[in-house]
Amino acid sequence: MTAHLEVAEGVGTIRLDRPPMNALDIATQDRLKELAEEAARRDDVRAVVIYGGEKVFAAGADIKEMQAMDHAAMVVRSGALQDSFTAVARIPKPVVAAVTGYALGGGCELALCADFRIAADNAKLGQPEILLGLIPGAGGTQRLSRLVGPSKAKDLIFTGRHVKAEEALTIGLVDRVVPAAEVYEQAHAWAARLAQGPAIALRAAKESIDAGLQTDIDTGLAIERTWFAALFATEDRERGMRSFVEEGPGKAKFV
Repeated sequence: MTAHLEVAEGVGTIRLDRPPMNALDIATQDRLKELAEEAARRDDVRAVVIYGGEKVFAAGADIKEMQAMDHAAMVVRSGALQDSFTAVARIPKPVVAAVTGYALGGGCELALCADFRIAADNAKLGQPEILLGLIPGAGGTQRLSRLVGPSKAKDLIFTGRHVKAEEALTIGLVDRVVPAAEVYEQAHAWAARLAQGPAIALRAAKESIDAGLQTDIDTGLAIERTWFAALFATEDRERGMRSFVEEGPGKAKFV
C-alpha cells in the first residue's frame, strides 16, 4: 500500500509510504480518500496526524503519470483528485500535518487540508505547478489563498517558488517550526492532547469555523448558534460543566 493508517492513544496516523519522494499518483490519491474516510468513521480515532516520514512529506503529483493524460482524461480524473484531498479536509476531528522535507504541489495541498501544520526546520513548501504550465488542481488556489491571503497566495502560485520553513511560519503557511527529529513527536503530542477532548464539541468547532469561512457572517453565526445549542444535549457538556462547578476549570474527563 502507498499509504496506511496506524492508531495509538486515540490518534490515527495516516502515513504516506511511496519512496523515495511520496509522489502522489492516482493509487495514492485514492488510498488517501479511503484512509480519510476510515479515520472519520472510526470511534477509536479521535484526532489525526498526516505524515510522510522522516525525510519527505510529499514532493507532489506523479508527473510521468500525468504527462500521459490528455484533456479528456483529466476532465474525468480532476474531480476524483479533488475529492481525495477534500476527504482529508472534511475529517470531522482535529488533523495536524507533520511536514518534513519537501511539501510541494500536491504535497503542499495535502498539508493545507490539515487544521494545524508543524514543519521541520528544513522543510520547503510551495505550489510549483506554474512551472509545468499548470495551476494547482487539488485545492491549492482555494485553500492557500484562504490561509495566507490572496496576495501572498498569488506570489507563491504565480512564481512557483519554494518557501523555506521560517518564511512559511512568517506568512502563516505553517503554525510551528521545530527540529526535524521532533516533527512527528510534536504533531502526535498535539493530536493526542486533543484526542482527550470532547469529540462532538471539537467536531462542532471545526465545522462552524470551516463552514462559516465559506459564507457571510450572518449565516456563519447561524451555524455556530445551531451547534452551540445542540451541544447542550451531550453528556460531555454535562460532564464539563459539572466538573467546572465542582472541581474548577480544565479538569473534566470526557467520554
